[in-house]
Amino acid sequence: MKFTLSWLRDHLETEAPLARLTETLSAIGLEVESVDDRATALAPFRIAQVIEAVPHPDADRLRACRVETGMGAPVSVVCGAPNARAGMKTVFAPPGSVIPGTGITLKTGKIRGVESAGMLLSLRELGLGEDHAGIVELPETAPVGASYAGWAGLDDPVIEIAVTPNRGDALAVRGIARDLAAAGLGRLKPWSAPQVAAAFKSPLAWRIDWPEACPYVLGRSFRGVRNGPSPDWLAARLRAIGLRPINALVDITNFFTFDLGRPLHVFDIKKIRGHEMVMRRGAGETLRALNNREYRLEREDCVIADAAGVRSLAGIMGGVESGCDDETSEVFLECALFDPVRIGQSGRRHQILSDARSRFERGIDPALLPDAVAAASRMILDLCGGEASEVVSAGAEPRWQRQAALRFARLRELGGVEIAPETAIARLEGLGFALVARDAERAVFAVPAWRNDIAAPGTLDLAPGIAANRAASLADSVAAIAPEADLIEEVLRLGGLDAVPAVSLPRLAPLPRASLSPAGARAALARRVLAARGLAECVSFAFMAGRDAARFGETPERLRLLNPIAADLDQLRPTPLAVLAHAAARNLARGAEHVAIFEIGPGFAADGAREIAAGLRAGAPPRHWAVPARAFDAFDAKADALAVLAALGVAPDSLSTVAEAPAHYHPGRAATLRLGPRAVLAFFGELHPNVTAALDIAGAAVAFEIFLDAIPTAKRRRRVPPALSPLQPVRRDFAFVVRDDVPADMVLRAARAAERDLIAGVSLFDVYTGEGLAAGETSLAIEVVWQPRERALTDAEIEAMAARIVTAVTAATGARLRG
Repeated sequence: MKFTLSWLRDHLETEAPLARLTETLSAIGLEVESVDDRATALAPFRIAQVIEAVPHPDADRLRACRVETGMGAPVSVVCGAPNARAGMKTVFAPPGSVIPGTGITLKTGKIRGVESAGMLLSLRELGLGEDHAGIVELPETAPVGASYAGWAGLDDPVIEIAVTPNRGDALAVRGIARDLAAAGLGRLKPWSAPQVAAAFKSPLAWRIDWPEACPYVLGRSFRGVRNGPSPDWLAARLRAIGLRPINALVDITNFFTFDLGRPLHVFDIKKIRGHEMVMRRGAGETLRALNNREYRLEREDCVIADAAGVRSLAGIMGGVESGCDDETSEVFLECALFDPVRIGQSGRRHQILSDARSRFERGIDPALLPDAVAAASRMILDLCGGEASEVVSAGAEPRWQRQAALRFARLRELGGVEIAPETAIARLEGLGFALVARDAERAVFAVPAWRNDIAAPGTLDLAPGIAANRAASLADSVAAIAPEADLIEEVLRLGGLDAVPAVSLPRLAPLPRASLSPAGARAALARRVLAARGLAECVSFAFMAGRDAARFGETPERLRLLNPIAADLDQLRPTPLAVLAHAAARNLARGAEHVAIFEIGPGFAADGAREIAAGLRAGAPPRHWAVPARAFDAFDAKADALAVLAALGVAPDSLSTVAEAPAHYHPGRAATLRLGPRAVLAFFGELHPNVTAALDIAGAAVAFEIFLDAIPTAKRRRRVPPALSPLQPVRRDFAFVVRDDVPADMVLRAARAAERDLIAGVSLFDVYTGEGLAAGETSLAIEVVWQPRERALTDAEIEAMAARIVTAVTAATGARLRG
């Protein structure tokens, strides 16, 4: 919200300086974001008159000028502007001043032998524009020696404040003035709307077909008006807050939008068809709005229409076809009340940000409509002439009257500040709250119409299935507590938020609780492990295009967004891997030689969401002189997945690898890691060629998905020193011939189970097919490590254990020992 200091003083009688005003605004919750005080930079500059301007004796393009500055004797100034001439009035910068447009500090000196004690300025040098073809030319009436900033009206600082969603009244200059007056910085000037008598019957009337969206509307016709540029005071005020003056009629509506927080709209009556304006639902019509964009308006949009169709998206933006221009001579003024929720939804749906929308969706003063129409009528007649009709209306002013009570003791209990009851009452009355009743302990106030955030009715978003009596009790409790809390907030902030003491929350336990839940700790540990393995973390949206998400899993309709923030973010992703694959494709297409990325986040299915740690490697691994060049394969992804699972307390020996995976993986180069017969902990492998082809990824891309919420929480064990044996381990190699369809994991498991007490490890170190083996056979060579703990093993014991391993593997897999 922007406003000028002079505009604020139209409503606030105060002698407080700018610094005190801005400090108080922030202290009472209207945080000042910026102050643009151009007068500070322009303060040294004075209006001056060129007495004489003659060619420089030693430079063709320079002039030697004598300048009357009003600050003593005329001074000599060397000027290069082509329009410098005797008799003209312009802007003079004395020595020692800083030029805003260049940052140069002026000094007295000589330019080619001629003294120059100052500078005559262009608009660019003043920082007021881009024109630097010549120095500024001022009218004959400009007083020599006067401050240029004051004479030009540039000594009016522009203040910008941040307004929270509950403070619709602070989107009005008068509302801001009211807050400052209540905080003790002056007196709120009285305001009443001047009444305008009706001169004729209105040719247009209102009809409301959707009262839930628009319960109340007023209108007034004007004829014989002369539209054109706004007067200087109005145009300057709008420009100061960043609005472009358009014409008097439109500028008047913009003025009241900021002055009173009351959006208005004007229609050119000659462009309206029929004799009735209707508030109704949209019906699929197209409207070209004043921003020159077209919008399709549906049933959930409230529109203003005539006999020919839609003329305005109600409460948000008018249409081009019915707008006022220089030819307008008959105009219809609209002043309506709209439902804040529907205005907010329509604005977000069509992505329109307007000053009207920002006020209507916060809620405006429902009692201000008649006075706003009267004030706008008076200004239209004063600036544009003509005569006004009767006021026409539809609907009725809603019942906004409500009360709120304040117990004085609660100011100390909740705010920690001792405030006298008289002080609390005075502050609330300064904001417009009327005292209804009072005793020693409490006071009851009537809430003003413009504070729709105080004691406002609302609905609770309760948990499904809650008992009806419980729901009613909660609603009654909120209705009793919330209004008092609102009043306490108002009393405290008017005394300055900095005066409220900071109090730490009470400790719930002597020792602080863990900052991470078990699930959060798992995710943090997985993040560190993957980062240490060279993968870069990604943080992305949980949404993506539905057609792209379908390549990585099911995309049920219930997970599709009806109102996405972008057209390509309309589906909840089935897995973070889907987003990573698209990110990898974009990076590879832009020249990245290899990509290694991961993300920890939710993946969505029809039965709920799962926390997934997904990673992907694509492109060519970095080349190294000691390692032969190769492509990424499924075992790279498996290694990443196993590293994370091991860090999370899952023993690799307890996992089984099953040759099956979802459809977005390569059917022969992917697998599932399971814990027990059913618990799926991870998928890994190459992406399906159809997926990489659709994403235009050249070569293989390998990936993994770890389901963090499926990993059992590791049991806490008492830490004990590791049991280190003083005896040497015994290593023995075995080569088994198995069928091609026998997984190596079955051989490793069978060997490990043969002697659990002494076997310290079993690993596969060679796979062979070819000469010496029959078709369909493979040789798997494994290493078994025995670790004796109490005594050394004898040869006989070693041979017996080796025989048990051969027997166990043969029985489990049908293998034979290779000769």
